[in-house]
Amino acid sequence: YKAFDTRLECEVAIKFIRKEKLTAENSEKALKRFKIEAQKTAQLSHPNIVPITDYGEHEGSPYLVMKYVQGGTLKEKLGKPMRWAMAAKLLAPIAHALDHAHQQKMIHRDVKPANILLTQSGQPMLSDFGIAKVLEVSDETGTLTGTGVGIGTPEYMAPEQGLGRAIDHRVDIYSLGIVFYELVTGQKPFKADTPMAVVVKQINDPLPRPKGFIHDLPDKVEKVIFKAMAKKPEDRYQSMAEFAA
Repeated sequence: YKAFDTRLECEVAIKFIRKEKLTAENSEKALKRFKIEAQKTAQLSHPNIVPITDYGEHEGSPYLVMKYVQGGTLKEKLGKPMRWAMAAKLLAPIAHALDHAHQQKMIHRDVKPANILLTQSGQPMLSDFGIAKVLEVSDETGTLTGTGVGIGTPEYMAPEQGLGRAIDHRVDIYSLGIVFYELVTGQKPFKADTPMAVVVKQINDPLPRPKGFIHDLPDKVEKVIFKAMAKKPEDRYQSMAEFAA
């Protein structure tokens, strides 16, 4: 919700967790985790991370209050290829923001164009830190009850996330690699009729070459994408700072 903070006298965004997605058993765990994640996110201080200004609970539904960013989301800009240099310039600040979070031992887990907001001047801002983790309430492996699949968005999910395995900061490197791929080519690399089918493709299918869509894409740009999106975490960039560079 867009709202007005009467104390700070500014527009803010209020984000509620939709409790109908949670079982009664998981709801209490989610509320506890929500508080912890809100506090951790509020400690992230970076110009390209949407700041959390408050959190609370209304009629049993937890919510976050954050700065209102007026320019919409990166998702709204998708649909046609972007020049690679412009895409790199747009995503480098997000990579630096993620590197800052990783240094604080925080993993985003759901990097995607819908979570990259744009200011009126076009500056990218990363939102929704910790939201995916709040919803991972079934057990310590981070899987949703009964599915064996980690929380995230299948089109942007690293293979180890899709397999429900233990994850680290390198899942964010893979996801940002997909966002870069999509900006440059105008296409998502893996598409299918169901979320599970997309996850299976992320795990098994080779990456369609970006140059197959953009024939004049420099080899060095394609190599960056291939390295960021390696199936095995150990074959990717090992830090977000390395990817940003």
